[in-house]
Amino acid sequence: MTAENATAADVLVIFGITGDLARKMTFRSLYRLERRKLLDCPIVGVAFDDWSADQLREHARAAIEATGEPVDDDVFARFAARLSMVSGDFADAATYAKVATAIKGRTNPVFYLEIPPSLFGRVVDGLAGAGLTENARVVVEKPFGHDLSSAKALNDQLSAHLQEWQIYRIDHFLGKEPAMDIRYIRFSNSIIEPIWNRDRIESVQITMAENFGVADRGHFYDPVGALRDVVQNHLLQLIGLIAAEPSSGGPDGFRDKRVELFKSIRTADPKHYVRGQYAGYLDVDGVAADSQTETFVALKLYIDNWRWAGVPFFIRAGKSLPVRDTEIRIIFKRPPALPFLPKTGEQNEFIFRIDPNPGVDFVLQAKESGADASRAVNLCLTFSDEMAEAPEPYERLLGDAMHGDAGQFIREDGVEETWRIVQPLIEAPPPVEVYEQGSWGPSGANALVAGFPNWREPWLPTQK
Repeated sequence: MTAENATAADVLVIFGITGDLARKMTFRSLYRLERRKLLDCPIVGVAFDDWSADQLREHARAAIEATGEPVDDDVFARFAARLSMVSGDFADAATYAKVATAIKGRTNPVFYLEIPPSLFGRVVDGLAGAGLTENARVVVEKPFGHDLSSAKALNDQLSAHLQEWQIYRIDHFLGKEPAMDIRYIRFSNSIIEPIWNRDRIESVQITMAENFGVADRGHFYDPVGALRDVVQNHLLQLIGLIAAEPSSGGPDGFRDKRVELFKSIRTADPKHYVRGQYAGYLDVDGVAADSQTETFVALKLYIDNWRWAGVPFFIRAGKSLPVRDTEIRIIFKRPPALPFLPKTGEQNEFIFRIDPNPGVDFVLQAKESGADASRAVNLCLTFSDEMAEAPEPYERLLGDAMHGDAGQFIREDGVEETWRIVQPLIEAPPPVEVYEQGSWGPSGANALVAGFPNWREPWLPTQK
């Protein structure tokens, strides 16, 4: 079997089903699939907790309700009937024997590992020892290592028993409907392709701003930091979507093009990298008293290919910033000065807003009423105003994994390339600069874009 002819799963087995991710995301996503009648196999939970199936079902309902998802009794009854439970230690071969008994007669299992990456190898070893991996697909969560060498080591563990087509690496950004819209907007509109290159584009800005801090996640966040948490994965994947060439289709078509694009991205230079830490971070429970972990990063990247040569891609991401916003902003070159245009105004921009309230905005210049000057006008579309309710990221990705569609998942060569890009920033990071909560980070971030358009204020849902 290969990725091209993978068949639909006949059972979903979730390791770590009593954990935090399942409580916040998985149960809700599976319930929504059930509601849309897209779930058609049993679900077996596996965890150390000694729970009965009834306890699991009660927990599932409480978790779904806690997310704010309205629960229909008939839909939940169908969903609950799919759930069963296996309890045991992941280090004990007897646990995998019980899993084998629970899924006996099933030939196309999907194993979803909602567990720390340090346990991936142990669980895959256990599944292989029980003879359960031959036709299986295994879904794993990030982080896929903490640097290039650890990413390769993790893949060695997985590939000891699995072929690459069997491994589905989740980055939930790739399951976001507005992220998938990027490819369609780029390649379904013939007016865009002729301007999507170095001849017309001056720079690209990608912002992922969060208006909250680390809160109670200090123990998790402090060993990780912003670069590893959101740049190496989420934001580089967005560059893959915005900058890759069109594909020939098929499950690996666009993944091939994303990897080709990543290989063209110049290894990041620590001289073009700014790190910040918001004031008060050191007081967060679980954060080391002398922590140098960054809660803000800004960096400049270049893509050395024909389409993008010379166009800088600026990334900034951080916590405790003024707003919550994730967007990609394409900034076009200025038009030439002409006699009938005494003032040329600002540059054209094309904005993809990923979150919140996804949409697109095309900033054009028009005549200022009563004056010989131009002003910016926004041709904006909020997707929810025009389109039906979109699947949530985990809803989409879990559904794809169960149906053998790997297109929105990450291959190992893509993982290694994105770590290669940021590796120098890990090895030789500049010192962190403290910034005030509610600001746009340290002043060095502004110096990073010198010679190019300044950082733009985000296009937010309330702006017209």
